[in-house]
Amino acid sequence: MDDHTDQTRKPRADAVRNRERVLEAAKAVFNAGGPEASLEAVAKRAGVGIGTLYRHFPTREDLFEAVYRREVEQLSELAEQLKIAKDPVDALRRWLRSGVEFVATKKGMSAALALTFQSSSELAAFSMDRLTKAIGSLLDRAVAAGEMRADVSPEDLLRALIGMCYMHDQPGWQSSVLRMLDVFVDGLRVQPTGKPKARSAKPAKSAVKRKR
Repeated sequence: MDDHTDQTRKPRADAVRNRERVLEAAKAVFNAGGPEASLEAVAKRAGVGIGTLYRHFPTREDLFEAVYRREVEQLSELAEQLKIAKDPVDALRRWLRSGVEFVATKKGMSAALALTFQSSSELAAFSMDRLTKAIGSLLDRAVAAGEMRADVSPEDLLRALIGMCYMHDQPGWQSSVLRMLDVFVDGLRVQPTGKPKARSAKPAKSAVKRKR
């Protein structure tokens, strides 16, 4: 009985590992984009046969949606981990930098995801809800610490992040976005209210001495 149980469990464990390998490989392939972003390239990178890939993900859309959901979940988990970071602004910055990688992966499968989003309003609601909560928790912490402006919403940050990513399409665009992201975050920091006092001008000495 035990031997039979072990035999039935092993394929399930292997299947889980294969699925994770496919998703990780798909993320890398779609992130790179270009003509190599094919399912065959994903299977090759994952070290599995194309048949194994299709057993887990019968259609391209199934794979794209699974990668997308996994990325959203990982960003949510990252936000939870960063909530205990010592510097709240640095935590927010690190999350946004990870968000650039997420958008890069999304850009690599934008056409298929567009079709998926059209047929699944649940996917759009799922992603917006999770990402808004994730970035909102980090933003609230930075605002509460007096380090970040309070008139910025999580939606503002998400729109800015996505906008910066989609404005850049040339090779190496991620480096440019990461640099601009640092400038953006620094611009949202609360500036010290105390201004240095201007040096007072000394009264000019009278050229004519007062006569007694």
